[in-house]
Amino acid sequence: MSEKVKWSELKGWKEIPIGGNLPAKTSLEYKTGNWRTFRPEFDPALCTHCMICVHYCPDSAIPVIISEEGVKGFRDRIYKGPVRLETDFEYCKGCGICAEECPTDAIKMVRETWED
Repeated sequence: MSEKVKWSELKGWKEIPIGGNLPAKTSLEYKTGNWRTFRPEFDPALCTHCMICVHYCPDSAIPVIISEEGVKGFRDRIYKGPVRLETDFEYCKGCGICAEECPTDAIKMVRETWED
């Protein structure tokens, strides 16, 4: 029997044992937002709250936030109230999958500008 691996102590993907799987939600341990050169910008006028971007984001960097300032709609049945979408830039790597998958072009990738 092999020794159990502590995933959070691995230095990189090459240390993952052959046949090893990462447990769910380990991406929360690694803030990857400083890697990006582009970032998503939402246009609320075009967003239909279909949640496709939420489901396709590989880093779960687009949380669904239940908020009184949110949008009411058919998703109220699932989320129990008005929702709004907001990018968590600590985890967004700027891959652009959200913009590519958005059916209404409500997400555009723009060049990241880093403020000191």
